[in-house]
Amino acid sequence: MKKVYMNFSTDIIHGGHIRIIKEAANLGELTVGVLSDQIVASYKRFPVLSTKERMAIVGSITGVRHVIEQDTLIGEDILRELKPDYFVHGDDWRVGVQAPIRARVIEILNEFDGELREFPYSKNQEYDALEMHARSQLSIPDIRRGRLKKLLKLKPLVTAIEVHSGLTGLIAENEKVVKDGKVSQFDAMWLSSLCDSTAKGKPDTELVDITSRLRTIDDIMEVTTKPIIFDGDTGGRIDHFSYLIKTLERIGVSAVIIEDKTGFKRNSLFGTEVEQQQDSIENFSRKISMGKSTMKTQEMLLIARIESLILEQGMQDALDRAFAFTQAGADGIMIHSRRKEPDEIFTFCKEFRAKDPSTPLVVVPSTFTSVTEEEFTQRGVNVVIYANQLTRSAFPAMQKTARLILEHQRAQEADNMCMSIKEIIKLIPEL
Repeated sequence: MKKVYMNFSTDIIHGGHIRIIKEAANLGELTVGVLSDQIVASYKRFPVLSTKERMAIVGSITGVRHVIEQDTLIGEDILRELKPDYFVHGDDWRVGVQAPIRARVIEILNEFDGELREFPYSKNQEYDALEMHARSQLSIPDIRRGRLKKLLKLKPLVTAIEVHSGLTGLIAENEKVVKDGKVSQFDAMWLSSLCDSTAKGKPDTELVDITSRLRTIDDIMEVTTKPIIFDGDTGGRIDHFSYLIKTLERIGVSAVIIEDKTGFKRNSLFGTEVEQQQDSIENFSRKISMGKSTMKTQEMLLIARIESLILEQGMQDALDRAFAFTQAGADGIMIHSRRKEPDEIFTFCKEFRAKDPSTPLVVVPSTFTSVTEEEFTQRGVNVVIYANQLTRSAFPAMQKTARLILEHQRAQEADNMCMSIKEIIKLIPEL
């Protein structure tokens, strides 16, 4: 018999899938590759069902002879080992983000005279409704809350980008890039106090209260499914912190990061240029322990942000704090620097990893922007947060647009800087 191969990422099997499986089975002995949780989370959305469960479902379908796990998006090793006579896929990947993947599959098939067979993609409002339902399930607080923790187990590096509105949340949710046969997208969203305050025209001094920030979270959660990492500043007074933890956990936030400073809050990138006071190790450790004991689940992460390098207190002080805070119960450590060179960040990672190989490490490369994600991974970093780039890029664009309209007394000169209304409407999902 001819050998046939196709792959699936879906955790929702509908009539369209059954039809294409039937067509594939008619061509010969059918093997189906089920994409791993890690690949699906990187390429599409976080799967509702695990790889094992999805493999069991696919294996029970009439016509499927073999089921294997595919742990890369293209599955080059599988194709070269199996050498299928036919590779079956829907015709939807001829355009859009999947087109480069299709081209690469054809190149591999040509190595052993394999043939690509494409069948019409099933378009049905009911199928779209099923996918929307799955996405709505991912947005439920009890399901969303633990997703960052799961991603840290699935992926060597998790990336997050700052969001401060429903619209920026949609950008974080939907943007994808195909490069070298891989699809890249952001794994999580960072709700920065700086950017949230800036969007409201307020200074970054904890002036925007928690009630206002919770409204921003609600706007973002309403239109997205990805986990939210909340910038908790100092966490406030220790007797108020437990209420913040309870609220964030209840609404489905995946992680809260608090910094070991006290008193009047100023942005860390000011460093020693303004007066900033670092909290004592003992007091901040008490805050961490109290926050952890307040949690009702083990799903939301409490991450300690260390300001020793920002405040020029030295590497040893930063390390002492890191080990003390993990001992107090912190689920992760964020190390911060305002230098343009990453040397002290790399040194901290090396020294910390020598004694603690497993606690997640978080970095925010706002100043040392030349470092790649691969370099961070090699240094033992687990989470990279792009903390303010959307805000910083949006402001000059809007400012230039406003100036062009003022200069020319009309809007035509600004047209090429503007997204069309039709594109904006398409970006925003219909409920």
